[in-house]
Amino acid sequence: MPLLEITTNTAIDNSQRLAEQASKLTADMLSKPESYVMVKIQPEQTLIFAGTNEPAAHVKLKSLGLPENNTAVFSSKICSLINSELLINSERIYIEFANPERHMWGWHEKTF
Repeated sequence: MPLLEITTNTAIDNSQRLAEQASKLTADMLSKPESYVMVKIQPEQTLIFAGTNEPAAHVKLKSLGLPENNTAVFSSKICSLINSELLINSERIYIEFANPERHMWGWHEKTF
C-alpha cells in the first residue's frame, strides 16, 4: 500500500540502493511489511526550486491509514535519507503526504 516517490534534478549513481534504503525506511516508519511498499525514483528531472536548478527533491508519501500526526517525524527521516544519499539540503526538499480513502487505492484487480 505505501508508495514513496522521490523526484530529483540530480543524477543518482546507484538508484537501486537508494530505492532499497527508501523501501526499508518507509516500511519501518509506517510499521507495515516491506512486501507492501513500492518506491519510485526519478533522477535527472527538470526541477526548479526557489528560482534555481540547484539540487532539489520532490517527495510523495502515500499510504492507507497514514498517521497524520507523525508527518513531522517522517519528514525528518526522509530528508535525512535524501541528504545523506544525494547531498540535497533539507531546505530544498518538498514532501507531500497523502492518506487516500481505501476505495481510491487499487491493487490486484480490486481496491482496498
